Amino acid sequence: MHMSDQEPKGDPLVRLAKEAIAAYVCHGKTIAPPRPLPPEMTARAGAFVSIKEDGELRGCIGTYEPQQANLAEEIIHNAISAATADPRFPPIEPWELERLDVSVDVLSPPEPVDGVHQLDARRYGVIVRSGYRTGLLLPDLEGVDTPEQQVMICMRKAGIGPGEPISLFRFTVERHHAGSGGRR
Repeated sequence: MHMSDQEPKGDPLVRLAKEAIAAYVCHGKTIAPPRPLPPEMTARAGAFVSIKEDGELRGCIGTYEPQQANLAEEIIHNAISAATADPRFPPIEPWELERLDVSVDVLSPPEPVDGVHQLDARRYGVIVRSGYRTGLLLPDLEGVDTPEQQVMICMRKAGIGPGEPISLFRFTVERHHAGSGGRR
């Protein structure tokens, strides 16, 4: 059963992510992007797919710079990864599909900033880089209220110590979720 059968309407990016998850979890198949490709999926962009089950995070994988040929392929790839390859969680099982809440964040290209004063935890996501180590946090997350918290979490994720030199980047997201016929 495809999750999209129950939800014919709703956001097309979320629908694509759900179809990709269902096809892979149930049949081990990677779906092809829709043909013809809808205009909103033709651009190249980084995207994160977040999966929640009963309100709790169940998987989240994404790219802050595009890795695929278009947004549709980016979403398919990251949806499968979020469902099966997030190291924090076991792979999603077919019986869980009906309980999942899926959202897709499409990222703007990251821009460098001079310091925390140019960040806003509600509006901007943050990337912290030190050498080859990189930590990323999406914006507007529950329990993360200040840019300082964002930077601290990114540093911890990346294994960057308190005194190490860092570069900061910010980005915006267009958040798509079930039931939102579009953007937020």
